[in-house]
Amino acid sequence: MANEAKPLFRPGQDVTALTTGAVTGKRFVGVSATRDATTGLVKVAHATAAAKAFGVASADIASGATGLIHRGGILFVTAGGAITAGAQVEVGTDGKAVALSSGVAVGQALETGSNNNDVLIALNV
Repeated sequence: MANEAKPLFRPGQDVTALTTGAVTGKRFVGVSATRDATTGLVKVAHATAAAKAFGVASADIASGATGLIHRGGILFVTAGGAITAGAQVEVGTDGKAVALSSGVAVGQALETGSNNNDVLIALNV
């Protein structure tokens, strides 16, 4: 799989979802529409900045395809700016993790990171 998010620790909280737009792995996703009537799957797309995330995409997922969403654990998420170890993070542009400022906390950075690099995050989505 391309651009796969490999968790360090995950207590069995993965959900198969259907995308309503192309999703990049290691980024936050949010619920984007009512679940699919045929498959029953939750529909997701990149999470809106400052919103509560549904989880993190396990890999790149094409629009209209199904893929695995991580809803808990400790895993790598792509940063959308500078993040300091120990800082609370929120969803930034295109589902990237940014330091908490005015949104909803979705995790805590376990290491320092910079824009477009992967940062180890303890999720609380």
